Amino acid sequence: MTHAGLSLPTAFAVAVLGFVAAALGGALGGLAIGGKQLGNALAAMLGAFYGPIAGLSGVVLGIVVLALAS
Repeated sequence: MTHAGLSLPTAFAVAVLGFVAAALGGALGGLAIGGKQLGNALAAMLGAFYGPIAGLSGVVLGIVVLALAS
C-alpha cells in the first residue's frame, strides 16, 4: 500500500482552515464568556484575536505529526 504523504499545498490549506476555525471559535467563546460584561463586539473581537494563539499551535503540531507519520 503506497501513501503519497502530506504535500506543502495541503499543509498550507489545513493551516489556513485551522486559523479560520480557531478565530471563529474564539469569537464565539468570547461572546459566550464575556458578552454581557464587555459588550458583544469587544468580546467577539478579543476572542477572535486570542483564539488562534492556542488553536494554530495545535494545528501546526498536527501537521508536523502527519508529515512525520507519512
